[in-house]
Amino acid sequence: MSQLDHRPIEDFLASGAMEQGHALRTQSIQRKLLERLTTWLERKKPNQDWRHFKPDDLREFLTYRRYSGRVGPTTLRLETSILRSFGTHLNRMGRTPANMAIGLRSPKLSRKLPASLTPAQVARILDTPSVKTPLGLRDRALLELLYAAGLRAAEILSLRLEQLDLESGSARVIGKGNKERLVLLGKAAEDSIRRYLDTARPKLVRAKSGGEVFLGNHGRRITTAHLWGIVKRAAQSAGLDTRVYPHLLRHSFATHLLSGGADLRVIQELLGHASIATTEIYTHVDEDRLATTFDRFHPRAQKSSTKP
Repeated sequence: MSQLDHRPIEDFLASGAMEQGHALRTQSIQRKLLERLTTWLERKKPNQDWRHFKPDDLREFLTYRRYSGRVGPTTLRLETSILRSFGTHLNRMGRTPANMAIGLRSPKLSRKLPASLTPAQVARILDTPSVKTPLGLRDRALLELLYAAGLRAAEILSLRLEQLDLESGSARVIGKGNKERLVLLGKAAEDSIRRYLDTARPKLVRAKSGGEVFLGNHGRRITTAHLWGIVKRAAQSAGLDTRVYPHLLRHSFATHLLSGGADLRVIQELLGHASIATTEIYTHVDEDRLATTFDRFHPRAQKSSTKP
């Protein structure tokens, strides 16, 4: 039995990396799916090449994926999107006479609303770290920034000193797809960061330290596991009996802005969502009260929670 040519897959992955900035994890997901597809196609239709496959073949493959019990609706939606992009790429490169993924539809998903904390719960978490120790000041600044800017874990861990602009109360972060965006800090986060940088971070710096904002006792940037631990301990100390994790503060950031009246497009920009459809999941809060500015609506923007 002849094997399908894998070069189109490599071309597709290379194109995504160069033209769209796909991360290694994204490429790995795409590669695994397309390798599964080729194995399935070789078994179902041996001695064929990419020119002979039609949308019905891909639909049958996705049906197999769905009813094999291996993937849920969210994963299936992602895989459908990958196959559509792959089909478009093959056709664009002249490897197929027509787009074999044309008309391929993603399964409908039930809109599961993201979990969110109340502003009072967030305030309790942010007030937990002690400001009498370098690590306490670091944790206070880290938590304030997570919530104030709605950052992803990877974004705050990789944040460097040169990306901060405390004079303007903003920062430039590198998000998914290596895309840069401007985020706003709010006065509480700005105050906490200044105090941490002035009095605590210098005590954590070692000869091997880099330019990352948040350092551990070892002088290097903190890890993802360390970040989760900081958030979990703060929530426990605040007396919350719900599961709290870094991304929950991001969800709370978006929910609180929208419930206060912030414009959905502004929230999209602040979160770094490529599509407004991703941000629209937060519109359960109250679409009738949308407005535009960060400082007016963010629960922590007008006051500092840092205690002397």
